[in-house]
Amino acid sequence: MRIGYVQSSPVFGEKEKNYRQIDDLLSGMTADLIVLPELFATGYTFVSKEEVGQLGEESGDRSETYQFLQEMSARTKAVIAGGFIEKENGRCYNASMMVCGKELIGIYRKIHLFNKEKIWFSPGDRSLRIYEVKGVKIGMMICFDWIFPEVCRNLALKGAQIMVHPSNLVLPYGQQAMVTRCLENRVYAITANRIGTETRGSDHFVFTGRSQITSVDGTILSSAPEEKTCACFAEIDIQKARDKSINEYNDVFTDRRPEMYRIQ
Repeated sequence: MRIGYVQSSPVFGEKEKNYRQIDDLLSGMTADLIVLPELFATGYTFVSKEEVGQLGEESGDRSETYQFLQEMSARTKAVIAGGFIEKENGRCYNASMMVCGKELIGIYRKIHLFNKEKIWFSPGDRSLRIYEVKGVKIGMMICFDWIFPEVCRNLALKGAQIMVHPSNLVLPYGQQAMVTRCLENRVYAITANRIGTETRGSDHFVFTGRSQITSVDGTILSSAPEEKTCACFAEIDIQKARDKSINEYNDVFTDRRPEMYRIQ
């Protein structure tokens, strides 16, 4: 199975320009699964709820990002996931959309909001779930979800073999943490980060790049530069994510002892 990420450098608020950047980076590329960064079409550093709403999109056929992901999926032959602002019933969510051809596979709303995201977005209100596409079980998470091990463990226990992880990482720990997330759950992960800086209002963010594909044993199969846009890929054996054994005697799932984890 060929999986990959796009590491881009969005221009705040310039959707068409940001779509073209992704289009160019994926020119001539094919794969089975591709992940784009969090909020890849809009940028990240908002200054008001009104601005978030203006850049947000209703889900479904009218969504610009949905139409764009459809085009990219058709051209690359890949399942594609990427971040966008989802609007519903007057609320905005930091969300990730997964598309396969003309089919909208699913939308995940970020559960753990970082920093001022708590001002601009409503927290995710849907349970974590698995999306099975072409016989592969995929879980979705977004950026700061990495710091909560419960997210990956929950998805892994539900059967996820690959974690798609659109990100706008600014803390220096996320890529390293995904090594542990994959090792403790024996899953693959695709962390698609962005590069560049954004200074708006009182905020100045420096995004860390280093998008990453991580294997079930914590091996980093691909790591992007800190300051360069790119599209990178790796070949994986999905069967390895179905085997949760560490050795003849230990298994990361069957060795769990939930009765001992209770908080008294």
